[in-house]
This record gives sequence, structure tokens and C-alpha cells, in this order.
Amino acid sequence: MTMSSLELRSVPFFNYPHVFKSHEAEFMAIFADVGCRGAFIDQKDLKEFEADLAVYTGARYALGVADGTDALIIAAICAGVQPGDEVIFCTHTMVATAASIHFAGATPVAVECGPDHLIDPVAVESAITKRTKAIFPTQLNGRVCDMERLQAIADRHGLFIIEDAAQALGAKYKGRAAGTFGLAGTISFYPAKTLGSLGDGGAILTNDAAMFERMRCMRDHGRNADGEVVRWGLNSRLDNLQAAFLHHRLRGYDESIRRRREIASLYHSLLGDIPEVVLPPAPCSHGRFDIFQNFEIEAEHRDELKSFLASRGVGTLIQWGGRMVHQFKSLQFGCSLPNSERLCTRMLMLPLNLSISNEDVAYVADGIRAFYRG
Repeated sequence: MTMSSLELRSVPFFNYPHVFKSHEAEFMAIFADVGCRGAFIDQKDLKEFEADLAVYTGARYALGVADGTDALIIAAICAGVQPGDEVIFCTHTMVATAASIHFAGATPVAVECGPDHLIDPVAVESAITKRTKAIFPTQLNGRVCDMERLQAIADRHGLFIIEDAAQALGAKYKGRAAGTFGLAGTISFYPAKTLGSLGDGGAILTNDAAMFERMRCMRDHGRNADGEVVRWGLNSRLDNLQAAFLHHRLRGYDESIRRRREIASLYHSLLGDIPEVVLPPAPCSHGRFDIFQNFEIEAEHRDELKSFLASRGVGTLIQWGGRMVHQFKSLQFGCSLPNSERLCTRMLMLPLNLSISNEDVAYVADGIRAFYRG
């Protein structure tokens, strides 16, 4: 399609009101039901959501917590990360991944991402020292890392894995769900996530009974099932109303993922022949089932492209504000990761969410083609 066949339109990067409006009647009924029952904290709605989330992911346990950052911190501490340890993570991630390592008292060690924008297993192995305790891979943009290689590295060196799967609920690697590979995996329910709440929310997945009990205590002031305080803890329970909203959305989640993959396929068909643009792997990638939390491309003249699309009403986003975690000077990493730093100058996320139409996707693609033709 060309501009002559498309009217000028607005395609925001993310339409936050749509999160509510697309389920308005159901959300209002849920609000009334929960409110009339006075079911505000740790009620059946949370327990039912946790149970169904575990079934959906294939995890033995799922634990709702206040947000995705708390999920990481709780998982890190309950896994035994402590002062003196080093934990390896990919610098192409939300700063919360590194912050969880810091707040557990350990040293976060940033390593490169590979061509797929995910943690590079070769860089992981090169960064291991006698102080290394764990690997924290990020399942970024709805795609799962090469967990087979990462687990082999962890096994060789006696390390454990905690997955930051904030962006990957429902994504799979060789038939296994993101968040279920390591000792624990964390999920975010931030409104812009593929399964978003109407505020902050998160969850932790694990197959380890002892780990689950430690985390369950820590999210509730360190209290065990009998109400006795058995450790230092936090107040980090997933709000019961948010759990009810999320439980409703989980029932239609497979259809949401199907639509996201459909949009990704459409972008591939419209942009796949542009040499200045590198697309993420297509939905048919062997061995992986991607959910496309984001559609992150690499683009030549990225900043100019972003401005050009904005002039046509298209919203785009540069993830993490255009800086990798190790580039925030105040955090004092003091390392150079040239592959990731080059990616920072090229990465751009296109609109991909349930509020956009096929015509919107065609309009975005037409703008990109027009930019490079000009």
C-alpha cells in the first residue's frame, strides 16, 4: 500500500484506555462483585488466579506479588543470592533485573546480548568467576533465550537460573514455557504487558516446593501458613481485585497471543524486503513460540525514522530510553559492551498491541517504506 491508498491516521504506540475499554462491562461486574464481598486482600480470587496461572504455564506453583520488580527481588533473596556473590544478567533488560541482584546484596555482572537481542551464552560463560552464583536471563520481547545452552553452562559451573520472564508469559522454547526453566521465573502484569492488569502486578513461578514456601512467606511479612513470622519479609501480595481482573483476561489469553502473532506476521510480509531494517524472528521460528510482547526492529538512521513516523501520527518507542543497564553512569558498572551499545543506536519498537488493526499495521509499514525510499 502507498500513501495514496491510505488516509492520514493516528497509530499510538500503546493505547492504555483500550486495556479497560476492551473489557469494560466485565471489569465493572468484577469490581462490583469483589467490592460487595469485601474481598480486598488475599481472597479466593487470588488463589484461583494463581492456580490457573500455574496450570497455564505448566509450573507446579504460581505466586501473585505486588509487581514484577518485587517478584525478582523475592526470587533472588529466596534463592540464596547474598553479599559476596556475583550474578550474571544481560544488559539489554529493564534496570529492575539488575536491581533485584543489588538488593539481594550481590554484584550484578552485565554481559552482551546476541543478534536475537537476548543474552549471549558465550558472553555468560566468559563472565563466570569463582564468585558467580547464578544467571538471570531476560526473556525479552516475548521470546525465550537459548535455555538449553544456558542450563548446560549453569550445570557445568554449579549455578542456578532465575528467569526474568516479565515480557514472556506464554512464550515457549522447545515446548516449555518461559518462567519454568530455572529455580524460579518472574512475570509482570504492568498494563502494557501481554497480560496486563489495571495497575501494577506480578507473579513468580517455581517447581520447587521449598522455594515456593520461602517466597510465599516473604511476600506476606515473613509469615508462614500458621501466621507465625519465620523470616524477614515484605508486604507484596498481589491485590485481590487485580487478581480477579487478570483471571478474567487469562481466560482469553490464547486468542490475544494468536492476534499478536498475526500482527507480527503481517509486519514481516510488509517489511521483510527492506535492507535497512532488521526484523525480529518470524512467528514460525523453529523450536520457539514467540508471543511478541514487542516488535523490536533494528533500523538504519533510527532517530530520523522515528521522527518521520511521528510526523505521520505513528508512535514508536526506544526501549529503556535508548540505554542498556551498564550505560547508566550512576550505577557504576564501568564496562564496555560494544555489541549492545551498537544495538542502542539502532533498536526501535513498532506498535504491536490488541488495539491496532491490519490497516494500522499497513500504514506503519507504508511509512517505513516511504522513509527509506525518500
